[in-house]
Amino acid sequence: MTDNIYTFVSDEGDERLDVFLADNLESSSRTFIQKLIKEGNVKVNDVVVKKASFNISEEDRVEIIVPKPIPLDVEPVDIPLNILYEDDDVLIVNKPKGMVVHPAAGHFDDTLVNALLFHCKDSLSGINGIMRPGIVHRIDMDTSGSLIICKNDTAHADIAEQLRNHSINRIYVGIVNGRFKEKEGTVDLYMSRDSKDRKKMGKSDYLHGKHAVTHFKVLEEYNNYTLCEFKLETGRTHQIRFAMSYLKHPLLGDFVYGPENNRFGIKGQMLHAKTIGFVHPTTKEYMEFEAPLPEEFINICDKIKKGGF
Repeated sequence: MTDNIYTFVSDEGDERLDVFLADNLESSSRTFIQKLIKEGNVKVNDVVVKKASFNISEEDRVEIIVPKPIPLDVEPVDIPLNILYEDDDVLIVNKPKGMVVHPAAGHFDDTLVNALLFHCKDSLSGINGIMRPGIVHRIDMDTSGSLIICKNDTAHADIAEQLRNHSINRIYVGIVNGRFKEKEGTVDLYMSRDSKDRKKMGKSDYLHGKHAVTHFKVLEEYNNYTLCEFKLETGRTHQIRFAMSYLKHPLLGDFVYGPENNRFGIKGQMLHAKTIGFVHPTTKEYMEFEAPLPEEFINICDKIKKGGF
C-alpha cells in the first residue's frame, strides 16, 4: 500500500493551512493533519511548510502526503450487523444507538470496527494514518442510522471525495425540545471545540472554525416537543446537536447540549441518520438507502403524543 498524495488549490485564500486541509480532507481529523504538517508532509507552492497556522493565499497550490496506514490492533468480534446493502465496494450499515464506531477507552471489543472486521475479513479499506477499517465517515455513539462502509481503497477515496464536495445526501430525523416559530430554516455558522469543555462544540469564526450548514424542517409538532428532519450540507462533529442547541431547541436526550430533565428515561440524544444517498464508486449510478426508525424512537414519539407532552 503506497502513500496517498493530494493536491488542492485555494479559491478563497486568507485561511490557516490546517483549516484549509481539514475542510478538503474531511475523512482526516485536524489533529492528524497538524501532525502531517509538522512532519514535513505538506508543501505550499512546492515549498515545505511545517507551521499549521501558516496563512495561505488565493490560488496557492497545497500538496499533502498522507502516509500509508498502520494496521490497527483490533480483534474481529462476531457482533450482528443490520446490513441495508452490500456489494464488492460498499456496505451500508444501520448502526444501533449505543454502538461506538471506533475502539476507544472502555470500548475495545464491542465497536462497529470489531463487527466489520469479523464480517468482511480482509475486504475493508485502510486510509488515514492509523488504519480505520472501512470507515469513511461516522456518527456519534448515541446516534443511530445509516453509515457507508468502504471495502477497498478505491471506493474509500471516491466516497471521501463526495464527502469533500458535499454531494452525499444525508438526512436525519430527531426530536427536539420546544416548538419552532418557523416550519423550516437553515443554521449556517462556523464551529470549533469549546475552549472550556473539549467534549462540546461551540460557535467560532471562519479563521478558527469549520463551516457547518444544517437545513431543518418541522415534520410533526407536539405540546413541548417537535419531530424534525435535518439535511446536512457539511458533516461536522456534533453538527446537528450544536445547531439545535444554538437555536435553543436542543435534541431530546442530549444532556451535553440540553437540559438534564430525563422524564422518558432516555440514554443519549434522539437522533437517527435516516437517509444516505451517493454515487456508487464503480457503477457511477446514484444509490439511496433508508434506515428504519429504531423501536425506541417510535415508542418515545408515541409516549409524547399519548401523554400530551
